Amino acid sequence: MSGTTLPEAEIIAAERGTPKWQKPTRQRWHTRTLTWQIILYAVLIVLALIYIYPFLVQVATSFKSDAEATSDPIGLIPQTWTLAAYERLFLRSDFPVWFANSAVVTICVTLGRVFFCSLAGYALARLHFRGRGVVFAAVIAVMAVPSVVLLIPKFLVINQLGMYDSYAGMIVPLLVDAAGVFIMKNFFESIPVSIEEQARIDGAGTFRIFWSVVLPMARPALITIIILSFQGSWNELSHFIVSTQSPELTTLTKGVARLASGQLSQGNQFPLKLAAAAIMTIPVAIMFFVFQKRIMNTAQGALKE
Repeated sequence: MSGTTLPEAEIIAAERGTPKWQKPTRQRWHTRTLTWQIILYAVLIVLALIYIYPFLVQVATSFKSDAEATSDPIGLIPQTWTLAAYERLFLRSDFPVWFANSAVVTICVTLGRVFFCSLAGYALARLHFRGRGVVFAAVIAVMAVPSVVLLIPKFLVINQLGMYDSYAGMIVPLLVDAAGVFIMKNFFESIPVSIEEQARIDGAGTFRIFWSVVLPMARPALITIIILSFQGSWNELSHFIVSTQSPELTTLTKGVARLASGQLSQGNQFPLKLAAAAIMTIPVAIMFFVFQKRIMNTAQGALKE
């Protein structure tokens, strides 16, 4: 090719080490990638709107009047804003009693599950005793059993122990959760045994090692148990149906279920029902947003050998 001059574009491409025929291919590839990314984000935005829209309708309807909620149940902007539904819930209903009952039960159950699930998980992970494998297999089996199957046996046991229609009957059966034991056992097994051996050499007993050495290192798992226990006990319904019958022990889930079925009011009462449901979601939402970044970060708290 002596004596000939390459076009300027070919000279630039040759200096860059990129053949001219590859440039259009790369451009098409980037264009296709960008197109698929735009389509993916559009689909995700649509799915997010579909998921969030019922919650927005719930909040908006709680500020409507009964007539407007009946005529326009899915509108997001009330024509006339009113707090009548919230005033009726807090001033002319048993809603404060329901809220207080749910708060008491949820706090007690959450604290109990953190303590007892941690103890059981540590025993299954570290203590060597006869039948440990059978106990762990039983825990896994309990996780596989639908909760509705246990409702009648649970009622019979609670009634036989004299705990029916009391706070004890509402709280005690929920103090231990098979999933919580499973999570704690797996996390404790990820902690090096050498740490416990050093504490044992210093004269610490089994419970002291668990309480002062191992448990502080299991903070990610504990936070996970707190969130799951709080959410599970706050939203529990079937257990409270079979364990109580007094109106004084009605929880939010039972009260809101009665509102939704129309047992406590006449007509549609959409603002009243959705206002109760909106208030019920607030504690769980706060708990989740506060601790969401710490859910089962298993890399934190465990040391390497």
